[in-house]
Amino acid sequence: MHPFRQAVEARDAAAIEALLADDVVFTSPVAYRPYPGKAMTAAILRGVMRVFEDFRYTREIAGADGRDHVLMFQATVNGRQVHGCDVLHVGDDGLIDDLTVMVRPLSGANALAEAMGAQFERIRREAADAVPPSPPAS
Repeated sequence: MHPFRQAVEARDAAAIEALLADDVVFTSPVAYRPYPGKAMTAAILRGVMRVFEDFRYTREIAGADGRDHVLMFQATVNGRQVHGCDVLHVGDDGLIDDLTVMVRPLSGANALAEAMGAQFERIRREAADAVPPSPPAS
């Protein structure tokens, strides 16, 4: 079982974040642009944990080289059934450097987009608070 799956199933946000590379890229099923960076990805995943109900992984598929993984899941969002997958790529350092999420059906994707939209201001604040301030220019 992939450590990301274990952390998600345990709802352990700190363990999830520890598995992410600093330069991880998160590709959302409902947003056009990918989101770069560990702080933003971790904040998005915390938001997802707040909106998914009855979340469970149903299948895990690993690439032959152990660097690519697909974790199939089911959940409910605002009463809508969602089926999806987390597609992970692990870099040379063993950390997740790419995470793409896909969901279906359209009614579930729409419910997810609405629920995450309601979370997004909090997600932005959490991500901004996690990034250390830049040192003053000398």
